[in-house]
Amino acid sequence: MSQDLPSLFKHSNFLHYWIGQIASSFAFQMLSVGVGWQMYDLTDSPLALGLVGLCQFLPQLVLTLVVGHVADRYNRRLICVFTRLTMAGTVAILVYGNFTDTVSANMIYACAALLGTARAFELPANQAILPNLVPSEQLSRAVSAMASAREISVIAGPALGGVIYLLGPTTLFATSMSCFLISCVILSFLRYNFTVKHKTPVSLEHLLGGLMFIRGNKVILGSVSLDMFAVLLGGATALLPIVAKDILETGPWGLGLLRCSPALGALLMSIYLARHPLTQSVGKIMFAAVGVFGVATILFGLSDQLILSMFALVLLGASDMISVVIRSTLVQLETPDEMRGRVSAANSIFIGSSNQLGEFESGVTAAWFGVVPAIIVGGVGTLAVVGIWMYLFPTLVQRNTLEEESK
Repeated sequence: MSQDLPSLFKHSNFLHYWIGQIASSFAFQMLSVGVGWQMYDLTDSPLALGLVGLCQFLPQLVLTLVVGHVADRYNRRLICVFTRLTMAGTVAILVYGNFTDTVSANMIYACAALLGTARAFELPANQAILPNLVPSEQLSRAVSAMASAREISVIAGPALGGVIYLLGPTTLFATSMSCFLISCVILSFLRYNFTVKHKTPVSLEHLLGGLMFIRGNKVILGSVSLDMFAVLLGGATALLPIVAKDILETGPWGLGLLRCSPALGALLMSIYLARHPLTQSVGKIMFAAVGVFGVATILFGLSDQLILSMFALVLLGASDMISVVIRSTLVQLETPDEMRGRVSAANSIFIGSSNQLGEFESGVTAAWFGVVPAIIVGGVGTLAVVGIWMYLFPTLVQRNTLEEESK
């Protein structure tokens, strides 16, 4: 079974897509370290860190219906190339601001909003294109392989980003911009001819198709909403600059280590899942993984040692990866290709809510109650969500295999 993994990379399209995703994710993760550290350095405010996440999330929320329609109607490869060019241009603004010493909190907020707008179009196209590049029987492994690519970048990106930041934010942002441009070049070699099967007239019903599809499928609704609320409450990554600087008393290098720790756990788990796909009790495994995520969050909140904090984040990343692979595979297998753009766009809102909006929530609660209480309460909230969702979505709890109800 494990021998099937290398066969994925015999598909040249998948190989180009995989490498391009590494370059783009590498750019974004380095950018996150630079933006987080510079914003906290400029403002000394946890709320400001939360507002950066909010600025990225709001465009995704506002554009949800539009971007799903675009991903279903137009060439998904070209959408990915154009949005990453936009991201490179946005980071160029930060390069200029730091080079001329004119960077400010407002400039960072504006760039975060531009990045959020570009990602709003990129995410559904990026997710919807994957099933077109590999055979359906290899999709679960492809999802795990893509997760591995992302986590490789998340490990190397923040760690290296923290080191590069010592040379100055200008150097860091210039490196991030270059990685976005490299991703564009690699994706230009992707052979992908997109055709629209049914040119349904644009209507409100058509635009809402993705949300209505998720609403009507209890398994998908339960899995994506579980992930959203669990990470929304338990996500503490927005507070890492504060934890690194004020609690663990480290510098940018320490922040880089903390940021790459969840990715290390996620990478190890994604490699395991790529070689040994989940075949039974996927529903129960998903709930157990989210429960471990909550426990790891509490442990991280209680820690005042760098090594223990890194261990908690490794555990957090590994458990989150299990949930991500199950959720992503379920969504892709049960969605018709002509709807994948709209469903992926709706799914991106759940992801955006749990990430960018979760950063805002963490920043607000930290400003109100303090960093440590905010993290611990978030972990407890995650455990509460697991219990409530097991009661609300018994079909998901009893889901046995990933392809059990695939269309």
